[in-house]
Amino acid sequence: MTRLPDFLYTGGWRINSKFKRTVHEPMITPDTRWMKAATLAGALVVAIASVASAATLVKTYRDWSVFSHEDSNKKICFAASQPKDSTPEGANREGVFFYVSAWPKDGVKSEVSVRLGYQIQQGSTVKVSVGAEDYDLFAKDDKAFVADPTQELKLIESMKRGSTMKVEATSDSGSATADTFSLIGISAALKGLSETCP
Repeated sequence: MTRLPDFLYTGGWRINSKFKRTVHEPMITPDTRWMKAATLAGALVVAIASVASAATLVKTYRDWSVFSHEDSNKKICFAASQPKDSTPEGANREGVFFYVSAWPKDGVKSEVSVRLGYQIQQGSTVKVSVGAEDYDLFAKDDKAFVADPTQELKLIESMKRGSTMKVEATSDSGSATADTFSLIGISAALKGLSETCP
């Protein structure tokens, strides 16, 4: 079997009584070869933290793929893609992935996150651009999240309408990076995500 990115969240966004969001950090350590392999494999293996758990490739939708993972406690699904272009070329980075995740048990249907593959500069924001629309994500370690649920929904709608998406960030060493993702297949992948984790 081919190795899929290590993927599992210890939780998801939690919306408390004051509608503030708190992130429960994801553990995402992908093998960068998984998207190519995903089109050839029906079920891929996921190593999650210190235990091995299985994730299943549900379906590939052009440049996006939907996966699911279920254990005795909860079911988690996610649509994922890797960038088509990254600058600077040859930068020392681990796998870069853009995720839209669903946690039915926690009432989360479309949580956006991006893994940049390096420690993001403390206090900086990560900019996601789709066409003329820009969204600022907050950084935590090597990942970025949308703080405002309304902005998260707007970003997802922009992704459905767009053809490409650019993610710009700065590493803790001050190096700027830009990753361009294809949005071909995202609408179908999100529909597949909602059907897999309703």
